[in-house]
Amino acid sequence: MNNQSPNQSLNKSQNLTPTQKALSGLSKEQISNVLVRELGWEKYRVNQIHSWIYSKSSADFEEWTDLSADKRELLSEKFQIPLLKVVNHQISGKDGTEKFLFELSDGNVVESVLMCFEDRDNLTACISSQVGCAVGCPFCATGKLGLKRNLTAAEIVDQIMSIQRTTNKRISNLVFMGQGEPLHNLDNLLEAIQIIRDSIAIGVRHITVSTSGLIPQILELGKTKMQINLAISLHTADQDLREKLVPIAKKWNLFDLMRSLNEYFQMTGRRITFEYTLLKDINDTDEQARALCDLVRDLPFPCLINLIPYNSTGGEFQRPDRSQVSKFKSIVERSGRKVTVRVTLGNDIDAACGQLANKAIENK
Repeated sequence: MNNQSPNQSLNKSQNLTPTQKALSGLSKEQISNVLVRELGWEKYRVNQIHSWIYSKSSADFEEWTDLSADKRELLSEKFQIPLLKVVNHQISGKDGTEKFLFELSDGNVVESVLMCFEDRDNLTACISSQVGCAVGCPFCATGKLGLKRNLTAAEIVDQIMSIQRTTNKRISNLVFMGQGEPLHNLDNLLEAIQIIRDSIAIGVRHITVSTSGLIPQILELGKTKMQINLAISLHTADQDLREKLVPIAKKWNLFDLMRSLNEYFQMTGRRITFEYTLLKDINDTDEQARALCDLVRDLPFPCLINLIPYNSTGGEFQRPDRSQVSKFKSIVERSGRKVTVRVTLGNDIDAACGQLANKAIENK
């Protein structure tokens, strides 16, 4: 069952007019530029407005009672809070996962997901970094869309704030595993993470960035020494097969990728996660499991292997049987590394890993 959010109708008026600017998604410095430099307001107003936007997740200027009525009226004329418009909000009838379709100011759309887990109280948001994706993994729905453009830092940040405003829930963890290749948009990603850390107060150790393996950008990210969690979309330990499953592997091979990950670890000291989508009779065989076991056994850095049973996106691929997933896990565990199987959430609303394809736009 797919449930529409009761807040969906409240978001239909969130399109910016040509004379309005969005305040959500901006850093405190950027808010200061707007208020102090453009409007000539007192500097202490920056902290007031920053708090209303980020700490209180307020989108209604009338709630900002520490501002005078004339100031609130001026803000409503020149600005509005959301940068993004929620055009569809679905809730899984199976596990409560929530999927959001956001419309950008240029008419493009992206999707984000809010996940809750039975064994923990905190909430995790899966955030997009691009409109579409250029990597083109054949088992991923987003990859079939192609790349349209990068998201700005503000558009990345406002996904989080829009989810919090719509649900009235506080997000504590982020995974950049939505639409797009985050490291193809590294500059905006880093700016967004700084705003997320400083304004939304989500620590970088609670943020995971996933990449298909862009070596120069991995090293550039490492040089920042940010204590984020890095996840690599590996999907096979066989170079020839990986070139088919992750086309970017034709440029960045497995040997060089592992070497760069060791350099990344030396710079950050952070454990690396390998994501492995299991595709029936393609990369889930015993031979593939042994190859993965051999690859990770002697790596000179700590790692976690996260197995992801395939979520249907149409086409030739199928999900492996549970027994084969269990057997594959058992073989890889012989490496001495920790191996987990990702819990599938939201697949009844096409919100699970690999399924984000903006389908709900048809119902907009």
